[in-house]
Amino acid sequence: MSRLWSRFGARTAAVALLSVGVAGGFYLGEDRQTQQQGLTAQVGLEVDRTEYIYQRERQADHRLQSSKQRAAEYQAKLRAKAAAKEAAERAKAAERAAANRKKERAEAEAKAKAEAESEAKAKPYDGPIPASCAEYSGNRKVGCAVMLDKGFGIDQFPCLDKLWTKESGWNPKASNSSSGAYGIPQAVPGSKMGSVADDWRTNPATQITWGLGYIKGRYDTPCGAWQQSQSEGWY
Repeated sequence: MSRLWSRFGARTAAVALLSVGVAGGFYLGEDRQTQQQGLTAQVGLEVDRTEYIYQRERQADHRLQSSKQRAAEYQAKLRAKAAAKEAAERAKAAERAAANRKKERAEAEAKAKAEAESEAKAKPYDGPIPASCAEYSGNRKVGCAVMLDKGFGIDQFPCLDKLWTKESGWNPKASNSSSGAYGIPQAVPGSKMGSVADDWRTNPATQITWGLGYIKGRYDTPCGAWQQSQSEGWY
């Protein structure tokens, strides 16, 4: 607005000068025409100069506005780029967190499975536990009593019962002609039980004593021997 007024002011001043020159010409007599022409030329130059200045200022203002616009656009691009980068980083962080959670769940499931398998191996029998050996009779009752005397807990007898029921049915004369196994624990050969007593062929207590010694030396407990029998078919 100020430059527009400047332009109008310059032209007004030029016209005023021209008017003054014209008025003065009436008083100068014979030089009036010459002076009039000179004043007109001078006013024209002044108007041209003012117009030139005005155009330069207008161009400078245009360049300034263009520069500000480019700067604003550049800053907007920088902000957009920074926002996009931040969004990408958040997305990657979310993906990593999801992957970590998935990995942790998988590890937890694998650990729980391994613990369950380990517990199952450590405890191959999870049925009822007898209160005492009085719950059994015959060779089983003898076996339960000898087992307790050897330092095993009553919780081990269900495993021993299953093991020797499978091997011989608790029959002290059970024999296997193909392998040479004999007696309640199916010793191979049966004569090994002679290390306990000479009556190993007929005495259930002798056979049970030897069998429990064998189990303790190889598998620690009757449940350990029963687990071996379940997984391999023999002990």
